[in-house]
Amino acid sequence: MTKTAVPQQMQRRDTVVNGRRARYLVGGTGPVIVFLHGWGLAGTPMYLSGLNMLCNSGFQVIAPSMPGFGTEELPKDQFSLEGYARWVVDFIDAVGVTGPVGLVGYSFGGGVAIRTAHDWPERISRLVLVNSIGGSAWSNGRGVVVSLRERPLWDWGLHMRADFAPARQLTRVLPVILRDGLANLASSRGTVWRAARIARNADLTLELGRIKSRRLPTVVVWSRADRVIPAVTIASLRAAAGDPHFVTVDGNHCWLTSDPHRFCEVMTNVLDTDLTAVVESEGMAVCPAA
Repeated sequence: MTKTAVPQQMQRRDTVVNGRRARYLVGGTGPVIVFLHGWGLAGTPMYLSGLNMLCNSGFQVIAPSMPGFGTEELPKDQFSLEGYARWVVDFIDAVGVTGPVGLVGYSFGGGVAIRTAHDWPERISRLVLVNSIGGSAWSNGRGVVVSLRERPLWDWGLHMRADFAPARQLTRVLPVILRDGLANLASSRGTVWRAARIARNADLTLELGRIKSRRLPTVVVWSRADRVIPAVTIASLRAAAGDPHFVTVDGNHCWLTSDPHRFCEVMTNVLDTDLTAVVESEGMAVCPAA
């Protein structure tokens, strides 16, 4: 009789990074993938279904809650994408990972991932940017492409709210926002809003160009209905990165939470694929249930 593999569940753990407690999830066996979450919410509960599926697909998945989002805050003089990147490398050391890791960054975490790959290239084997900040352009209300820094903060908030609005998203996402997002605002309000300003002003075109010159395997994943990271912004990111392999999916900015099976399929494909071939968004591997 053939034994059926028992699905693994990611485990909650604590460690200490530079004298401060850090929370994270870990699960699975195989090549190490570090997942960096988006702005405002911890890196653990909101993405748990998709991460559980990924850890059952032949990877060891490690998902830290970054400083200010469930982990103790960074010192003020280190509060920058560069400071977050240094924290990521120190975290990887703290959990005992010695070899290069696959780094997956979503939204704000994508900006941190770009900076980490730029500053610490020997620690990263592959970079996957999911609906990531880091592009330099934005189209204003008149259809004119301008610097991303000209995008008003209220416009970010308006489109973030709209991307959470569909009923399919609310039942899955809203309870987590209320539990974790509001908790982060209450305990680390300054950090959360400073991180929002970092995201709004993040122009990582120089860093992306250097990553390109080092030939680090890079994939950009983006959802077609994303209004938080719109098409013109993701296009500027892709151009700066030298038009890396690009995967598009259905959904808005929060697609990986509302459709965790699709997230697992995409991640399994791009993490397993030889990037000398074109990465397609169809024909993904079948992922196990969470």
